[in-house]
Amino acid sequence: MDLIDSLPDGVVVLDAAGTVEAINAEAARMLGVDQASSVGQAAGVVLCLQDTEGRDWLEHNRPWQGLSSRTGIPEQSWLLPNGSEVLVVARIVRGSAGVQRVAVSLRSGRGRARLDRERSDLVATVAHELRSPLTGVKGFVQALLNRWDHLNDEQKKLMLSTVHSDSDRLSRLIAELLDVARIDTGRLQLYPRPSDAGMLAARVVDSVSQSTARTVVLDIERGLPPVQADPDKFVQVVTNLVENAVRHGEGTVLVTVGAGRIAEAPAVVVGVQDEGAGIAEEIRRRVFTKFWKHGTSGGSGLGMYLVNGLVRAHGGQVEIGSAPGGGALVSVLWPASTA
Repeated sequence: MDLIDSLPDGVVVLDAAGTVEAINAEAARMLGVDQASSVGQAAGVVLCLQDTEGRDWLEHNRPWQGLSSRTGIPEQSWLLPNGSEVLVVARIVRGSAGVQRVAVSLRSGRGRARLDRERSDLVATVAHELRSPLTGVKGFVQALLNRWDHLNDEQKKLMLSTVHSDSDRLSRLIAELLDVARIDTGRLQLYPRPSDAGMLAARVVDSVSQSTARTVVLDIERGLPPVQADPDKFVQVVTNLVENAVRHGEGTVLVTVGAGRIAEAPAVVVGVQDEGAGIAEEIRRRVFTKFWKHGTSGGSGLGMYLVNGLVRAHGGQVEIGSAPGGGALVSVLWPASTA
């Protein structure tokens, strides 16, 4: 009994006759029964689980009946006697004479409730992030439709440029969400090849500089080896870091590309630093969690989670430190190409 009591989930073992053969302390606590006196009781007396429609778990699943190939009951959500949710799964052990034993596992539904909250947070975050550019697109398109003949060419160009920019923002957000889902499910596809980190970083700096009044400076060390990376994902990572520095930092944003090492292997380090307040050491580990936000500058809260996932998928590392001037310094180490 000591061994079964050490399990984190509730466990109830039923014999061929439907009698409780063993029950651990966690299951007794969940079911609101006495552990010692429950052994030898009928399953229906101890295993009191109902769904929202009042159906009983035993009557609904009938573990001693069914096809001889049936070896288990998949995870289902049921309600304990106190009304709290529990996730129930069962293993059916068969012998020559039929079902010999049914092992029922009970797990608290709080973990699933947390996942449900995360999904709700994701929906709310996505709705908020999509609404802003969509509102701009709709407003400018409506103005163009209603006042086309009254607008000069410069006004039309400005409105269309804004629509184009907002459309790009929507496309990037959708791409990020898809990548987050692929990272979570292990289905992220990469197409790495030898790439010039300096050239790709320069492309990012030029693009971001055109959309901000902040100064973004690029410093590239000479003679760097190419990195082994998917160029699109490399650009996505560096873009996220530079835009974060512009959005959340202050002063000049400095992007450096230099030589480094990962576990004694050659690498290229891309550093992005600003002159703001920086990121306190005690919260740096939380930066890479999903939906993490700091300050009032907005954002989806997925950027650094995505950065960490993409870099690690390449075999690289992400480090957060302090810039010489006191701002934040995020360094990404990319493995150098051996080709």
